[in-house]
Amino acid sequence: MIDLLFAGDVYCDLVFAGVDAPAPGTEVYADAFTITPGGVANRAVAAARAGARTAILARLGDDLLGQHVRAFLDAESGLDTTLLRIEPDFQTAVTAAITGPHDRSFVTYEEPHVPLELPPAVDSVGATHVHISAELPEWVARLRAAGTTVVGGVGWDSTGLWSPDVLDRLGQIDVFVPNDVEAVRYTRTDSPLAAAKALAERVPLAVVTRGGDGVVAVDSANGEVVEVPTVPVAVADPTGAGDVFVASFMAADRHGWDLRTRLRFAAASAAFAVRGLGGAASAPRAHELAAFVTERGAGGDWGFLSDVIEPV
Repeated sequence: MIDLLFAGDVYCDLVFAGVDAPAPGTEVYADAFTITPGGVANRAVAAARAGARTAILARLGDDLLGQHVRAFLDAESGLDTTLLRIEPDFQTAVTAAITGPHDRSFVTYEEPHVPLELPPAVDSVGATHVHISAELPEWVARLRAAGTTVVGGVGWDSTGLWSPDVLDRLGQIDVFVPNDVEAVRYTRTDSPLAAAKALAERVPLAVVTRGGDGVVAVDSANGEVVEVPTVPVAVADPTGAGDVFVASFMAADRHGWDLRTRLRFAAASAAFAVRGLGGAASAPRAHELAAFVTERGAGGDWGFLSDVIEPV
């Protein structure tokens, strides 16, 4: 039994923090630097650290970057890397992230995408996360028919079209978690709340993240609208915050918490992560999250965190 399955592209992220992108012909110096797994690895690591039995379906090259990322993921407790394929003569995707508290820029190299096949023997999965920017793999429908909850996401549309056709795939998923920019542009609305309501007309649960302004969700089954603030922090690197949020939100579902509690857990996890560099490297473990909300004086009752903290 796998609680959560994450499929997609793994990157080796080179994170330069505390600096703006240089103007043409100039050089700038960062305040901090790290090398960390990125892409789908952010979500997989965050889910495992949140206590879910997690598997990752992806591929890496047999190069220095791929070896570094594989070693990091293999060492992560609770993360099953059996489905992480190592391919010779394949260059591991790499991203240089130039990031500060309020903005970020990326330079990426990746080789052509190849469809990821899920072995038929993998048939007991609690939930999976997929991108809906392109057609979904056939195994997604197979898992969903067997009872798997399918959570969808999108990314930045470099074409600038934000085609509404993408939203036609919402009928193939159960939960949609875009950020506010993505949600507003795809729905042609003027606010994250309006976007969430429009999306909830097409998917059972729409969750729109809003960075420092928290998150808003609309449950189409009962019309419930839930808004949750984030925990204020000094942001070192926002890269991967959305990944940590969605992974933590998915991991929270197995505890039987209500929607508001799951959103609070996910928002606090993302706030914890942005204080460090790299989404995967900075995702919190349960005991770290409990200490964090106490230290920050986060409002409300956080006693539910005792459900995820393992006894020492």
